[in-house]
Amino acid sequence: MIALIPDWLDADTILQSFGPWAIWAAVAIVFIECGLLFPILPGDSLLFVAGISVATGLPGMPNIVVTCLLLTTAAIAGNATGYAIGAKVGPALFRRPDSRFFKAEYLDKTHQFFEKYGAPAIILARFVPIVRTFITAVAGAGRMGFGRFIGLSAIGGALWATGITLLGYWLGNIQFIHDHVEALAIAIVFVSVVPIVVEAIRHRKDILDT
Repeated sequence: MIALIPDWLDADTILQSFGPWAIWAAVAIVFIECGLLFPILPGDSLLFVAGISVATGLPGMPNIVVTCLLLTTAAIAGNATGYAIGAKVGPALFRRPDSRFFKAEYLDKTHQFFEKYGAPAIILARFVPIVRTFITAVAGAGRMGFGRFIGLSAIGGALWATGITLLGYWLGNIQFIHDHVEALAIAIVFVSVVPIVVEAIRHRKDILDT
């Protein structure tokens, strides 16, 4: 099958290449994507393929319960780290008068947004690439209460990390799915990018209309 995505974005290649350390590679990638403001990582497809890898007995992957616990913990810990980064450096970034992307008005609007839509914003953002990476830092910069934030992050992290991993695990026992892991991983990447493309088009339209 012709490779349509680079190896470092191919979840199956990543897990295969780390051999007995596969689960820890998955944990590290989930943590980095969720906490260190590095969004160009295969979060969704990695979780899905991790579930398939458990179902098919890939060396380096523990049982499904341990796998879900480790990946969910990584997602929540990553969010806590992203929040801390936002709380530490976010206000300084938003105070910069010459900043193109971080404006004080964004901070105020974000705080108001979280006050009104906090629960669905933190939980649902888990399922939107790019957004799930930066919303934690914005929550920290917006001074959303940490207790409230981490509680919502735990719910979102469990739904996202455990949910997608279990989906891959259940489907991994289907021969068709097992035989077309690469194609499914590519499909997940493309589906994940759709919200970003839509938002970019809307943003461009807003600029042209002004």
